[in-house]
Amino acid sequence: MVIVLGIESTAHTFGIGIVKDGKILSNVRDSYTTEKGGMIPIEVAKHHQKVKEEIYNKSLKEAGIDEENVDVIAFSQGPGLPPALLEGMRFAKELSKKLKKPLVGVNHCIAHLEIGRITGAKDPVMLYASGANTQIIAYASGKYRVFGETLDLGVGNFIDTIARFLGEGFPGGPKIQKLAKNSKNYIELPYSVKGMDVSFSGIQTKLKNMIDSNKYPKEAIAYSLQETVFAMLVETAERALAHTGKKELLLGGGVGCNTRLQEMCKIMCKERGAKFFCPDKSLLVDNGAMIAYLGEIMFEANANVFEQNEMDKVDIAPRQRTDDVVVSWKHN
Repeated sequence: MVIVLGIESTAHTFGIGIVKDGKILSNVRDSYTTEKGGMIPIEVAKHHQKVKEEIYNKSLKEAGIDEENVDVIAFSQGPGLPPALLEGMRFAKELSKKLKKPLVGVNHCIAHLEIGRITGAKDPVMLYASGANTQIIAYASGKYRVFGETLDLGVGNFIDTIARFLGEGFPGGPKIQKLAKNSKNYIELPYSVKGMDVSFSGIQTKLKNMIDSNKYPKEAIAYSLQETVFAMLVETAERALAHTGKKELLLGGGVGCNTRLQEMCKIMCKERGAKFFCPDKSLLVDNGAMIAYLGEIMFEANANVFEQNEMDKVDIAPRQRTDDVVVSWKHN
């Protein structure tokens, strides 16, 4: 019976979640946004520093516990923006020292996958679509293997960039979705699937030229972007299902909030006779609850746990890959 507090700080969101025996007690977050332009890592870190105490206190209050009740501190170790990750790690170390509790370093991408257990998914292929990450992941032989991924940009960052070209603020995903709903005018775009991998840089160049020409309505650009790019993602996810023989698809990451992407995944799964799983929006976006959730699983398995006398060994891992992590807590 442990209570785990999880800190998420890989990108624009600073979140703290509290989990007890696999049950989420609280999940509080605050995100850096702009009216124009994108993410500036140093500004993001300043945002995290500013909101951390407030988010911490709100999360404890929502969970209905005192800080003394916390048994373990988990934090997102990587991958992510170094200045943002450092803020999270510093706060985790601070709390660990103050409360005299162990630390668990969690891989952000795997946390997106493991929180999928809440939906009932047992052994899924995950389509992980977020700002910096676009991967098709599934468990095999002791690790979460990457069966396909982006060769250049993360799909979320790509969508944010197009939204910025269109004069919309950050984050761009919800704005593109809103624009796309007002059009059925499909303009052909480069469709870039290479085996199990996808590429967005050519599509981005084409869209930039279209926007600069002022010949195309914003709505048609947004609609065409979604239809093309999401079809690419669903195609690679389907290929991974066929390759692995798995019968479940799990959607993870902030781009997974897009209802059109969810709809396309459902259609594909229905045609294949596979089950589709998608967590609640609060667990799709970056959040502290998923860090606490995986932190509890890892703590129970004594995976990447640091005691008080080992704090000098704790560091961020900005470039850590999903398949770098030995998944010692799974035995099937």
